[in-house]
Amino acid sequence: MNPYVAPVLLLIASNVFMTFAWYGHLKFKMTPLWIAVLASWGIAFVEYWLAVPANRIGSSVYSAAELKTMQEVITLIVFAGFSVLYLNEPIGMNHAIGFALIAAGAFFIFKGSL
Repeated sequence: MNPYVAPVLLLIASNVFMTFAWYGHLKFKMTPLWIAVLASWGIAFVEYWLAVPANRIGSSVYSAAELKTMQEVITLIVFAGFSVLYLNEPIGMNHAIGFALIAAGAFFIFKGSL
């Protein structure tokens, strides 16, 4: 696997699982909390099998700060899609502005020395 691309793909898959683990249960509020926690834990277990290799592979070409920044940006993109498509919650202008500011921060992380 290409060490530049593999972490991105693995982190996208990882974040899909983690988003469902953290927020998927919100559509099932009548389910007892202990079941939601156990189901979320099981989903998160799969997420770790994707996130850890993503970081291990990516560390050969990216710094830890770059990997963390990549993970956060991917998380926001995955969550925005999840929020709209699964939870039927719109993304408002305040969300878009906040995401844009985070993207600006990511730009400076990957830019290198100023």
